Amino acid sequence: MGWLNKIFKGSVNRVSRGHYDGNWHEGHSSDHNRETYDGSDDEDIDYAIALSLSEEQNKGKAVDIDYSLEEDEQLARTLQESLNVESPPRENVPVENVPAREPPPLIFPSSGIRTCAGCNNPIGHGRFLSCMDSVWHPQCFRCFACNKPISEYEFAMHEDQPYHKSCYKEFFHPKCDVCKNFIPTNRNGLIEYRAHPFWMQKYCPAHEDDGTPRCCSCERMEPVDIKYITLDDGRKLCLECLNSSVMDTPECQHLYMDIQEFFEGLNMKVEQQVPILLVERQALNEAMEAEKNGHHLPETRGLCLSEEQIVKTILGRPSIGPGNKIIDMITGSYKLTRRCEVTAILILYGLPRLQTGSILAHEMMHAYLRLKGYRSLSSEVEEGICQVLSHMWLESEIIAGASGNIASISVASSSSSSSSTPISSKKGAKTEFEKKLGAFIKHQIETDSSEAYGDGFRAANLAVERYGLRSTLDHIKLTKSFPY
Repeated sequence: MGWLNKIFKGSVNRVSRGHYDGNWHEGHSSDHNRETYDGSDDEDIDYAIALSLSEEQNKGKAVDIDYSLEEDEQLARTLQESLNVESPPRENVPVENVPAREPPPLIFPSSGIRTCAGCNNPIGHGRFLSCMDSVWHPQCFRCFACNKPISEYEFAMHEDQPYHKSCYKEFFHPKCDVCKNFIPTNRNGLIEYRAHPFWMQKYCPAHEDDGTPRCCSCERMEPVDIKYITLDDGRKLCLECLNSSVMDTPECQHLYMDIQEFFEGLNMKVEQQVPILLVERQALNEAMEAEKNGHHLPETRGLCLSEEQIVKTILGRPSIGPGNKIIDMITGSYKLTRRCEVTAILILYGLPRLQTGSILAHEMMHAYLRLKGYRSLSSEVEEGICQVLSHMWLESEIIAGASGNIASISVASSSSSSSSTPISSKKGAKTEFEKKLGAFIKHQIETDSSEAYGDGFRAANLAVERYGLRSTLDHIKLTKSFPY
């Protein structure tokens, strides 16, 4: 199953970088009269006027908080040149020798006084800053996250609110669900991460190659703060999947009885008693090599056997020892005798109940087809209809678990047989994680990309939805293909 590859850009949530417009400024109240200005006042007011006229030109430019008298004089000259287009002053003429001229009025808001956008009080004689198309007292321009003044030259914007760059990163920069660190930027300065297509677990791309384990059931990566259980064959199992895991053959027998009732409710009773054995991965692989027919994946979790073999099965639930490892595995040999077309069904141990049940329902459908004379089916037809039964069982379990009691589930929508009987869930209500896990397993079946299991399921499911399960099976028996 492919993973999602995401690029997170800083502007995804309409984030923009902010700058102070112009310098930190010296504010002046409007009640000064021209007659009271001395030489230094002329310089200050010239500077303020020039700043007011050039604010729009200076937006977003880098600034320096301190300024010198030489810079003030340069601003004053620029102002005089802009106000006296017809008779500009000569170059290099000192500011104090420029003929006296009535200064233009200061540009203030309609109230006549510059008002701080933060506290709504007038900005008097003191320092102020201009940004976000407003003016502010330095102590009033605050971060929306921590509510502390922003004194840095650069700040971040999100939904028209200012943030310290560090606060913005903490709130909006994605963190890796595995290592818990901020996901680093790539060589192009973009935030690139991987995400599971169902769980949407985000993680750094490096974790795909650094040996970080995944749960063998739900496929989520192991976080640094939670250690998964290590099974004896090296598989990792997360603690949530461990909570409902099936670990020995007696547990699997109870699940087998539940699924037998499910099949009987579909008028698909299997009269022969088929041994159900829970096995380790090595025993499963050995049995698959000895089997002469059947359609198997390279990494299989269940087998429907037709040959006589000796299989090592798990007799007792193992314990969890030091380092979260499985210990004290109790096993025994079981000799399979051929009395019919099916000698046994093998299921890999250690998977959660819903996943074990979905595999068992699939393998029991293989057994049903062989015992009922469905011969020489293509892999797409046989695996496809087996996946449909697995999918149907999962749906019945999820619906029963959602009802909060041991509910009856009708499968008439999936079968045209008028004699379909209610299906009982023996487990009752499911935990929230079990419901989510059931949806994940269904999603795996629905989105499988393989020809036999994926395309086969979609073709079989479409036929069952159109014609019902019974009619579809009858058509398969006659034509070895799905009805269309």
